[in-house]
Amino acid sequence: MSAPLRVNEQADDMKKILIVEDNEPVRENLREIMMLNGYQVVTAANGKEGVEMAVKELPDLILCDIMMPELDGYGVFQALSRQQFISEVPFIYLTSKSELENVRQGMSLGADDYVAKPFDVTALLLTIEKRLNKSEHLHKVITPPPNSNEQLWSEERTREAMQRLHVNREVRHYRKRDVLFLAGDLPHNLYYVESGEIKLSRTNQEGREFILRIAGKGTFIGYLALLKDNPYSECATVLEDSVVRVIPGAEFRQLVFGNREVRSGFLTMMVDQIIEQEQQMLELAYFSARKRVAQTILRLFDQGKSQLHLLRDDLAAIAGTAKETLIRTLADFRNEGLITIHEGDIKILKIEKLRNIPD
Repeated sequence: MSAPLRVNEQADDMKKILIVEDNEPVRENLREIMMLNGYQVVTAANGKEGVEMAVKELPDLILCDIMMPELDGYGVFQALSRQQFISEVPFIYLTSKSELENVRQGMSLGADDYVAKPFDVTALLLTIEKRLNKSEHLHKVITPPPNSNEQLWSEERTREAMQRLHVNREVRHYRKRDVLFLAGDLPHNLYYVESGEIKLSRTNQEGREFILRIAGKGTFIGYLALLKDNPYSECATVLEDSVVRVIPGAEFRQLVFGNREVRSGFLTMMVDQIIEQEQQMLELAYFSARKRVAQTILRLFDQGKSQLHLLRDDLAAIAGTAKETLIRTLADFRNEGLITIHEGDIKILKIEKLRNIPD
């Protein structure tokens, strides 16, 4: 057996590679190859975990499969490309030969390269070396200084940083149907919902509203537009009397790019939002109206509600169905003993049966 190809032999300057791959044998094989060739290696078993590991580990290069659960390779790249501190890290897709035609989609987003599976080890290592060398010449990846306290950051510190972000901020009181901002408005502030509920929605050319999500207590609003420095793409409307704290946009940007804990917290929220919206799109495309209504009720209850008191128009907009269809479906659920409806409020009685309604 020939000795492994040593591409990176400087032990005191070991590059760190993140491998994002849901197939365990492939992932472990890649990990072993990388370690034998002098690289530090961290791994992730799905796209969501991959984004979180990228934020935590700050790798020098990312190898990422395309077809994965939770979040695919394109979603991983898009999530990381919005982050200034890691957007310049070389990103290489791992793809099967049958997916080569689709890999152009990933390359068009700005990825650096791709390697087809099953891969040739020598070619893979040379591709990695080429991308690392190019990256080193073009820029210097920003990492915490050695022995810095930032290396000890944790989820607890992230939560604390996020809590401090909205303490002692300007407080605004909003009434039902008040508007925080409209689609097309320029972003100036980050909003934190201290109490109440606010819906984020978009309206198509025919005037039909689609509710993206309901922002309840403890939720930040408007961070995507601020980070991208683009106008808002949705409208924020108050569903019930709410108290909102306001963080100036310029200060928020400084914190995101200068504070690792704050950056990590918002990146996690962005990934969760991407996953939730992808799930909504899948439900609209493939689920029956009955299944969509059930999933909408379950999703809203998962946000910590004990009962729902949304207007039927709003509930229909979230489920992506007509108001008449929603009302008829709710009546069916009530007659089947799955929910109760009292003065417009909905309460779940049989959560498992509601969850297992067929597509």
